[in-house]
Amino acid sequence: MIATQSRTRLGARVPIEPRLVTIPEDWFRMGSDSGQDCERPVHRVWIDGFLLAATQVTNAEYEKFVGAAGAQLPPSWNDPDFNLQQQPVTGVSWFDADRYCQWLAAQTGRDYRLPSEAEWERGARGGLDQNNFPWGNEPPQSLPDYAARWQRGPEPVARYSPNAFGLFNVCDNVHEWCSDWYDPNYYAVSPERNPRGPDHGQRKASRGGSWRHHVKVSRCSARSSIPPEFQYADYGFRVACGE
Repeated sequence: MIATQSRTRLGARVPIEPRLVTIPEDWFRMGSDSGQDCERPVHRVWIDGFLLAATQVTNAEYEKFVGAAGAQLPPSWNDPDFNLQQQPVTGVSWFDADRYCQWLAAQTGRDYRLPSEAEWERGARGGLDQNNFPWGNEPPQSLPDYAARWQRGPEPVARYSPNAFGLFNVCDNVHEWCSDWYDPNYYAVSPERNPRGPDHGQRKASRGGSWRHHVKVSRCSARSSIPPEFQYADYGFRVACGE
């Protein structure tokens, strides 16, 4: 478990590199026959091996970017319900998340980026093909302390067990931006290998559950989207990287 401590003022600008886990190359069945229309049809997808951050980007990580790049502070930066160092950063637009990835890549020499929807779902499933959740099919209410969690905002990352790949909070805590433009009908025309979404659009895809929803944990296949300039208090992100 990562200790929780209040976020301090902007300090050293050296980036904090994320802890990365390996998502091995493989086929998996993407989507769900029992979900929303945008999750159909279920289709077989090949994903090359890649690395995905074990946790959502935290305030501690993001403040290095703010200090170094002069980025705008998220709206919730000084709210005590959102500014613990190990809480996920929230209120970042898709453009903010993309700029963070570019900055981190420039500082480290690695190709950090946002994951595609297909990569995200492959990672979230943890090898459990067509199960609803990262742990299987038991409902979210079966999770430890479910009723007491997420009362006023997102919780610090990595407080509970990861999925089989080692990913924490992969279907809960905050929605996570993906690289793809969103198209509810994309699955009907998606390529079999490493799909990256449509070439253009008006909304960006996102995945994962939200602390402020009645049902706090999403299904692995559940899709969401908002315009890329929006800054919502339940939106964050995690980074991906090539092997």
